[in-house]
Amino acid sequence: MEQHIRESLMAAAPNLFGVPITENIIQFQQTRRDVEGDLTLVVFPFVKLLRCAPQQAGEKIKHWLEQNIQEVSHCNVINGFLNIVFKDTYWLEMLQTIQNNPQHGLSVPNSKPTIMVEYASPNTNKPLHLGHLRNIFLGASVAEILKAVGHKVVRTQVINDRGIHICKSMLAWEKFSPLNEKGERETPANTGLKGDKLVGKYYVAFDQALQKEAKEILSQWQSGNFADTSVEIQDAVLKFQQAKEGKDEKAQAAIDDKIKELAKNQTSILQEAKEMLVRWEARDPQVYLLWTTMNGWVYEGFDATYAQMGVTFDKLYYESDTFLLGKDQVLEGLKKGVFYQKEDGSVWIDLSGEGLDEKLVLRSDGTAVYMTQDIGTAIDRFKDFPDLHGMVYTVGNEQDYHFKVLFLILQKLGYTWANNCFHLSYGMVDLPSGKMKSREGTVVDADDLMAEVIDKAKIMTQERGHLDRISAQEREQLYAQIGLGGLKYYLLKVDPKKRMLFNPEESIDLTGNTGPFLQYTHARISTLLEKAAFDLMPLSTAATLKQEEREIIKQLSLFGATLQEAAQGYSPAVLANYAYDLVKLYNTFYQSVKILVEPDKSLRQMRLALSAGVRQVLATSLHLLGVEAPQRM
Repeated sequence: MEQHIRESLMAAAPNLFGVPITENIIQFQQTRRDVEGDLTLVVFPFVKLLRCAPQQAGEKIKHWLEQNIQEVSHCNVINGFLNIVFKDTYWLEMLQTIQNNPQHGLSVPNSKPTIMVEYASPNTNKPLHLGHLRNIFLGASVAEILKAVGHKVVRTQVINDRGIHICKSMLAWEKFSPLNEKGERETPANTGLKGDKLVGKYYVAFDQALQKEAKEILSQWQSGNFADTSVEIQDAVLKFQQAKEGKDEKAQAAIDDKIKELAKNQTSILQEAKEMLVRWEARDPQVYLLWTTMNGWVYEGFDATYAQMGVTFDKLYYESDTFLLGKDQVLEGLKKGVFYQKEDGSVWIDLSGEGLDEKLVLRSDGTAVYMTQDIGTAIDRFKDFPDLHGMVYTVGNEQDYHFKVLFLILQKLGYTWANNCFHLSYGMVDLPSGKMKSREGTVVDADDLMAEVIDKAKIMTQERGHLDRISAQEREQLYAQIGLGGLKYYLLKVDPKKRMLFNPEESIDLTGNTGPFLQYTHARISTLLEKAAFDLMPLSTAATLKQEEREIIKQLSLFGATLQEAAQGYSPAVLANYAYDLVKLYNTFYQSVKILVEPDKSLRQMRLALSAGVRQVLATSLHLLGVEAPQRM
């Protein structure tokens, strides 16, 4: 309707305004909920054109619309805004259109360029945790939303299966894993522990050993004992200690942290881990076999977790493969002058001209860093998918700087597609107890959390009853749908850019802006339509709509525009909150009007069609958020 009014005003402009007008003068916005109207035209751009006050300009356009646009019932001018009210027949025809189109709001599949969405991207030294859940659910939902607006989408993850953090778990397993009566070290098979959790256990063990050794070194330094410490390190420690004098408490704490970091770098266990990384990159058979074995344990664990989440990928990339291509690109860029080499052999790029700083891309020992791997991965992906138009990286906001650098490097290497790369930066997830830390073992395990919310959903559902008509297997399926639906929705309803506090109790609440509240409304409508034996048929356009009914149809009509907004902003939160608003409107309607017992058959059919439209759009919205829509609850 916006486009129809826009085109009509432009055609009538010479007679109505005395001069032709351009499209940008005609500006629409959604009408405020506290005033009457279905669409608002901003009058101010016409004031200069008509050389009159906003009220007069609005009145002139008002009369023209009422006389020339048959769908318009009447208009109201308020403070430079023209609120347009459409006739009931317009909204009833809109409802009929929605009823006749199962794909309402969705775009033609593969009508837009191919986009790759990266999410999950775990490290193979620990199990997935709550922070990963926000990442995974966000990336998976963005992929679905982009697909819904017409893009061909490739879902992918890069598995960070190499690096010093991986070697830490490997080394700790070698050093600390106890032997059983058969002389075997701990494995998933002989402990019954999920593979990713077993490996994560030794990542924590490494950090505990590192902290203990670093503490001993610090104690020696504090007592003045610098035996086995290089002159350079000794001088650095003494300078730091002297710098503390006269500083405030916060500055002293920052200096202490720097000294602690020096101590950690002097530990024998960290040196062993670094040596293991060098041996791995040299393809030492013993190290490589250990790496392959432990990563295999982790992959089996990840697969089980992804299956529980209902998350899939089209293509997997492994850092152990792509870092080699990245190293080749760095060496090629070094020849072209994109990078430069320092005296110690390390390779860097200077981005100070772009307002950034210098960035390491190869260590002095020739080993790769994260940046090296990401350069290789990006190039590899565009080779694998020649029709790829752009990439979306779902990664936390602590990596904002990293992706600014990555995209700049790719541009400097001559890859023009880097302009279509986007970092979907999201805020961290906090717990009431504070920030999570993997190496200290203070994370919320993803498997444990999913099991917890499913169990809470089971208790809540059993307390409510109403499950007599479904089997035990269907009940268990329902508990999982509610629990995981609540978890996903809770993590997605918040703007991705915002940091959030997670509360598992709130996530499964049946009231308020929660997944189960939306699921319950879907189930309620399904039961209603089943009782009514609802079937599609032409609707009468003679009915007089109640305000609640108009608002629902209006909300349904906005579904396509909402999807476009969510896709453009890579924000499932836009869709989640749209669905919540739709459900609130429907529940108000459901409580205030007759449906099944309505004696007027045409009115009853219209209200059932309205309910069916809400169910259709709600089911689609939940699907795009990764949430299942139960038929009964």
